[in-house]
Amino acid sequence: MTLTQTTNTDQPLRIIPLGGVGEIGKNMYVFEYADDIVVIDCGLMFPDEEMFGIDLVIPDISYLKENRARVRAFLITHAHEDHVGALPYVLPEFPGVPVYASTLARGLLGNKIKEHKLHNNPLIALEPGDEVDIGPFRVVPFRVGHSIPDAMGIALKTPVGTIVHTGDFKFDHTPVDGKLSDFAILAKLGAEGVICLLSDSTRAENPGYTPSERTVGEAFREIMEPLDGRVIVATFASNIARVQQVLDAAASMGRKVAVIGRSMEQNFRIATDLGYLKYEASQIVSKDKIKDHPDSNLVIATTGAQGEPMAGLARMANRDHRFVEIQPGDTVIVSASPIPGNEEYVSRTIDNLFKAGANVYYHTIKRAHVSGHASQEELKLMLGLTKPKYFIPIHGEFRMQVQHGRLATETGVEPENVFIIENGMPIELYADGSARRGAPVTAGYVFVDGLSVGDVGDIVLRDRRSLANDGMFMIVVTVDKQTGSVVGRPEIVTRGFVKLNEQDPLMEGAVERVIKAIDTPGDHIAEHALLKSQIKEGVSRYLYEQTKRRPMVFPVVVEV
Repeated sequence: MTLTQTTNTDQPLRIIPLGGVGEIGKNMYVFEYADDIVVIDCGLMFPDEEMFGIDLVIPDISYLKENRARVRAFLITHAHEDHVGALPYVLPEFPGVPVYASTLARGLLGNKIKEHKLHNNPLIALEPGDEVDIGPFRVVPFRVGHSIPDAMGIALKTPVGTIVHTGDFKFDHTPVDGKLSDFAILAKLGAEGVICLLSDSTRAENPGYTPSERTVGEAFREIMEPLDGRVIVATFASNIARVQQVLDAAASMGRKVAVIGRSMEQNFRIATDLGYLKYEASQIVSKDKIKDHPDSNLVIATTGAQGEPMAGLARMANRDHRFVEIQPGDTVIVSASPIPGNEEYVSRTIDNLFKAGANVYYHTIKRAHVSGHASQEELKLMLGLTKPKYFIPIHGEFRMQVQHGRLATETGVEPENVFIIENGMPIELYADGSARRGAPVTAGYVFVDGLSVGDVGDIVLRDRRSLANDGMFMIVVTVDKQTGSVVGRPEIVTRGFVKLNEQDPLMEGAVERVIKAIDTPGDHIAEHALLKSQIKEGVSRYLYEQTKRRPMVFPVVVEV
């Protein structure tokens, strides 16, 4: 299908976020015209502390599965987990559908796809400046600044007009890799006419400009210069520009660098092979040779800036790391801001580092970190360059989207043309220039727990929450099969509720309440479900009366 053939003016272009609005993470945006669908990004989100036992959260793709035959491609803006992390769980549903991505993203994705043994989805090159036709869509990627090289925004030229999706971006005029944002393409698209802009809202509440990544390198050098001990820098494994700054700062101080942490080592190798990291080979020390080098000559780059319990930094702080143990005289630079929800883990790790004798520079002490996302002035510049008729703020919590919407109206977008939407809400754009909200589609959370995807639902989570809050109370009752009367004394097992003591008045009272709940005179056949219900109801009420707590009550009825 070519651009000229599809000109049915009644047919809308539908934009449907399945993740990434009203939240930070699991970015996934569906663009649908007639019989064709392309999807931009396919990310995951890390669980919050209420999601007990959950490893990852991915978007609900029920809508895409219902329209499986129409999905033509996945387009990737960059290789951060909140944009690509769900691909291993989603691609098996779409055999043969290609994934388009830039060089570094393909390198990092290739590794992920190999790990998950996925072989049915070709990885196709999509570089800034390319133009690719996919069904009725002409895909025009453009370069933007971010905290990973090769980050792109994507313009989609469609039969109803041009859509611009910024991806994650900031306008860094002195990027570490020297590759500037494509202002010329953005201005050209704006001059030709953009019907709708979808733009990153992460820092829509922050006035001014986001500082350049280069300022971090200066902070590293400033911290390292007077030091005699080891320097340990913790950052995201995917932040290749930050790792380059560690290498540069270390080289300027005559220090060698060791790279530690599975994901960090993996990304370091891939980025080096693809030419995104530049350093002298003699500057790198393997992790098992760290002890052979004087402390004053060493910088260690590691994972764990978010306080993840199993990552390098937390293990070093807990003296549980095979190669590095924190010692007095070490200086640790935590080069990241805590992701919302991770503050407690980060604080705990920093406390443990101080306890082990290290000096720690972290986000509230010294800015050895800058965001990869645009602040208000850059967001206004993006709006000014593209001059969209309609605007959808994406990639942010609801309050951030609202603030971003206000910036759009300040730059000239009509207030009624700003769509602040939630996941699953389609926006329909028509060739006559009109737009409206559509009927919502299924969208939400799918939980990944170990190897199971989607088996853990809201009910299981609710039970886990209840068990964590109030514990469990199990009563085993033996009843006569013929008469239904209680045989012997009911047994009680508790976990996480109170310390079990047979003589405890609470236990005695619970046993009496069980007997009372099911003791009905006369011969009758005992009905299991009814007995359990009576026990559960009676015991739950009794325990609440006595303790004002509601443990999960599990009645077990054994017939003899």
